[in-house]
Parts: sequence; structure tokens; C-alpha cells
Amino acid sequence: MTRDIPEISLQRLPVYLNYLKSLSGEDNKYISSGAIAQALGMGEVLVRKDLAYTSSAGRPKVGYVRTELIAALEDYLGCNQRKAAVLVGVGGLGRALLSYGGFVNYGIDIVEAYDSDPAKIGMEVAGKKVCPIEELERGVQEYKPHLAILAVPASAAQSVCDMLVAAGIKGILNFAPVQLKADESVVVRHIDVAASLAILASLL
Repeated sequence: MTRDIPEISLQRLPVYLNYLKSLSGEDNKYISSGAIAQALGMGEVLVRKDLAYTSSAGRPKVGYVRTELIAALEDYLGCNQRKAAVLVGVGGLGRALLSYGGFVNYGIDIVEAYDSDPAKIGMEVAGKKVCPIEELERGVQEYKPHLAILAVPASAAQSVCDMLVAAGIKGILNFAPVQLKADESVVVRHIDVAASLAILASLL
């Protein structure tokens, strides 16, 4: 199994996984790449190529064993491996992310949250205590997370990014509407909700 997968293909694997998990019953014991493609509005060749990156192999005339394909996708995506993460910025978006239960499906555990607002320090959100931003380095050393979620205002995003990188974080999911600069060894993914909505609106 190769890890040399195009990013666009990697982004589609959770889509396949979620669809396969939505099926149940003996009638769905087997599923073909064509059936997946039709259900998701994709091309069959595209789906087959994406699934070829996993350890699962389709069987002639019947397709994939659904449970085996789910297991292969989960293994490829590391869903069964616990991955600790920290969250910085406990505003409305940060609280919503802390309360979101979907991270556990991919083995991601937000171990601590941080904020600079004294009014938020010490409060609990979804069972996670909010710590002062000054304790970020202590938290990273204690829990050894490689991932961080950044939900701070744009004006503070780069300085917090620098703190995260200095503490040893290797992957940052950034919700602030600003492009962050980080060392090449750090993977940064930007999610601008407003920009995405603007693009969606322009397509209507």
C-alpha cells in the first residue's frame, strides 16, 4: 500500500468511508466501485483509482466486501490510531469545534483548549478545560499532540501559529481568514468558511 496519494484523492477517502458506513444490512454485504460512484455522483474509474490506494481489493463480478473496504479506509486514514490535538481560541467557533463529536471517528482527541481571554480561563466546554494561552507549551510537552486547531482572530493567528510551531506542533488546521507562514516541515490547512460560502454563492 502506497502513501504517495494525490491530495485530492486523499480528500475523497473520508467521503467514501462515510457513505459506506451509512449502509447496512445483508443486501449491502458487497458493493462495487460503480455503485459507490453512482451514489456519490462521481466517475467509476475515479472511485476505483482512489480505492486502489487502500489495501482493499475488489472481487470480480461482486465488487468489494463492504466491511473489508471500511476497515481498509479506516486503516489508511489512521482512524484507529489515537491522535492528540489542541485547540486555540474558544470563541463561538472554538466552542462548536470542542462540542463536535465527529473527530473521534477519525481517532482525533482534542486534549486541551487555550484562550487569552481571562473570562474564559477555567471554564469547561464539552468536558475540556480552557487553559491560558501561556500554558500552551506545557500542554504540548505533557500530551505530545502533533495537531492543532486554530480558531483565533486573524490579527492573532500568525503569532499563535509561531507559538504552536515552536512548541512542536506538526499540523495546523487554521480557521482564521489569513494565510499563515510556517516552516516547511509543518503542514498547514486553511479553512475560510466565508470565502467558501462566497464561492458557493457565485456558482448559483
